[in-house]
Amino acid sequence: MKIAKYFFALWAGVLIYTLLSGVWGANGYSARRQLEREQQRQEENIEYLRQRNRELEDAMNSLLYDRDALALHAREQGYASRDERFMRIVGLGVNQRNLLSYGELVIASDPHFIANKTIRIISLCSGFSILIGLLIFDILKRRI
Repeated sequence: MKIAKYFFALWAGVLIYTLLSGVWGANGYSARRQLEREQQRQEENIEYLRQRNRELEDAMNSLLYDRDALALHAREQGYASRDERFMRIVGLGVNQRNLLSYGELVIASDPHFIANKTIRIISLCSGFSILIGLLIFDILKRRI
């Protein structure tokens, strides 16, 4: 029975390793939650890019097949037809042109977790601490 209590130190080390790995390890709960949030962020960005792609396709189709839209776009870019003339009026400010935004670069971030080596060291130190505590307790018990 005396030796059986020393297995508690081994069991405690394994329990601490399991809990730390399950919560803060590379495949633990915390890392999985971070990856799920990252996946949701990426899906939102993909949906935004799909919407933007539809808008750009609509604009491209209107420029390809609608002559009035093409003429309006050409005028916005500073072009004119042969019978048109431009007048520049000084003092009205700079010509504001449409600047298109094509989305933003969304870089996936790596999840933060405790390295497996660190978890092993923590669990080994905890197990040894419990083992040493039990040994000291038995030694003091025998002396009294």
